[in-house]
Amino acid sequence: MPEQRWYAAKGREVSTVDTTALELSKEPLVELHLVYVGYVDGGTDVFIVPLSRHHDRDEQLDRVLIGELDEDPRWVYDAMRDRRTTPLWLDLFAARHEHKELRFHLEPGAEIPLNLPGDIVSTEQSNSSLVYGDSTILKLFRRLEPGLNPDVEVHDALHSRNNRHVAPLLGFLSIEGDQAKGQEDGTIAMLQTFLPAASDGWSLAVASVRDLYAEGDLHPDEVGGDFASESFRLGEATASVHADLAAVLSTGSFDASQLGGVVAGMNSRLDAALEVVPELAPYADGLRARFAELGELDEPIPVQRVHGDYHLGQVLRTHLGWTILDFEGEPARPLAARRGLDSPIRDIAGMLRSFEYAARHLLVEGHSDPQLEYRANEWAGRNRQAFCDGYANVAGRDPSEQPALVRAFEADKAVYEAVYEARNRPHWLPIPLNSLAKLAQLA
Repeated sequence: MPEQRWYAAKGREVSTVDTTALELSKEPLVELHLVYVGYVDGGTDVFIVPLSRHHDRDEQLDRVLIGELDEDPRWVYDAMRDRRTTPLWLDLFAARHEHKELRFHLEPGAEIPLNLPGDIVSTEQSNSSLVYGDSTILKLFRRLEPGLNPDVEVHDALHSRNNRHVAPLLGFLSIEGDQAKGQEDGTIAMLQTFLPAASDGWSLAVASVRDLYAEGDLHPDEVGGDFASESFRLGEATASVHADLAAVLSTGSFDASQLGGVVAGMNSRLDAALEVVPELAPYADGLRARFAELGELDEPIPVQRVHGDYHLGQVLRTHLGWTILDFEGEPARPLAARRGLDSPIRDIAGMLRSFEYAARHLLVEGHSDPQLEYRANEWAGRNRQAFCDGYANVAGRDPSEQPALVRAFEADKAVYEAVYEARNRPHWLPIPLNSLAKLAQLA
């Protein structure tokens, strides 16, 4: 588990590991393992690990072999990469299968393909997904928490709006909560319409940056791969989805005392980040000043349900336009917080940060020089503004006209990025540090 991208406990010392197996099928034997990981510094996470077991060793599956048992069936594999067993998930959804505490829920009118193997999506991070042909995708939530996963909740709520920027929900798999502890049912997986022939926003944006770097001294708007028009459309799509979220789910506003709680949370996350990333120390006072600006606002700020982990990797471009994915929220935050109300500016700031990443990531991969640094900043600035312009075109208000909100949420997001990079991609750490240095020095 510690070698997997979805393992969320990197950097924490483990004290205990226990597991419970829930049987999904007998032949071949497929089990859903709930792995309880306790930490020396306190707390426990529950990870979801599907395993398949076969009587005979399959050499074609050697790359996903977990191990060998003394009992039969003895050969144990990663069930998410075992194409002999991946059709099982769709069969169970189609049958609305129920077994002990597991419930396969199917949306009314949903059509599920059968006898079709699923292929793992190799770019997954906090979750794992299987794509079935060109119609269906299954997302397995690798960390289990009590309560309906926000990704399922939001997609279900948006069903009535027929928003063209959201892929329809087909079903979800729940597990009964601990009744004795008053726990809500948890969410194991969700089934959704797959969008074939779609390109993710990150790949398209990075291609645009490469086009810019390949040209002599042209500006971003003079290069054939200019991305600004797509950024504008993405801003429009974001505003459209925000409007529908406000229409079907709870809304409210944060007054001065509640904003004080938001600021306290930002400062707390910064304190924790300083323990992991000492390089943040020179910017800490300046960042706290950015957070304090948020608490000094004299008018309540509107809050609603938001995406919560918004960036270019969470959007797909099809021939019909942009589609927004993964409303699960920031994986490191508790589920209750991810289901809470927040400012739409959090999403906007997340996308603005993503433009910075797309513009600068090539610079940390060995392509840096002062001229490219200038071009990266120019590309990021153009696309950040285009995104805000598109958002304003639909929402009727320009998010860049709320600089204190944008700066605070951008700084908070960049602190999160610094921790992530320090733990997973240390050579990318200069990207958030560069932004935090700028934010910390703002007057």
